[in-house]
Amino acid sequence: MSNAEINTLETERLSLIEIEAKDLEKLHRLHSMAEVDEFNTLGIPQSIKDTEQFLQQQLEAKRKTPRSSYMWKIVLKESGTFIGVAGFSLSNNRFKLGEIYYKLDPAYWGNGYATELAKRLVLLGFNTFCLHKVEAGVATENIKSVKVLEKIGMTREGLRRKILPIRGEWKDNYHYAIVEDDPRDY
Repeated sequence: MSNAEINTLETERLSLIEIEAKDLEKLHRLHSMAEVDEFNTLGIPQSIKDTEQFLQQQLEAKRKTPRSSYMWKIVLKESGTFIGVAGFSLSNNRFKLGEIYYKLDPAYWGNGYATELAKRLVLLGFNTFCLHKVEAGVATENIKSVKVLEKIGMTREGLRRKILPIRGEWKDNYHYAIVEDDPRDY
């Protein structure tokens, strides 16, 4: 698999471009939004330095072999507007698992972008990374993301109790997954 195959991913309306150091301010603004933080285990950064440390970890992951972590900025194809981030973590073992995530600017919620990019990530997992299973975790109260995961054909496989540290509380998490031979319409 070439870097070109994973550096930039395309959907009908979106480009997913691997995150770079120059994206720091956009990433910081996204992570500083209360609506984005509602189900985010990172918490709102105290300063841009916190975001810089997080971004540095993502950039360092690009240099590891085998690579197990990817993060893309999401931009609208039409305008080039930054609307969020998405990521993929790989198990790099015989279980052939990967986990996806996404965070969108609330100004762009309700347009089908999360569904569009989640489908693209699942296809990346099966077609490029040759995975057996693609997973996603979601806070049980995050109804919007639950709907996205179910819409793309993922199955709720279980509940992980009090596993997410969110704003000083332990929250429950639903575990969703799709297996390579599960039926899907994309």
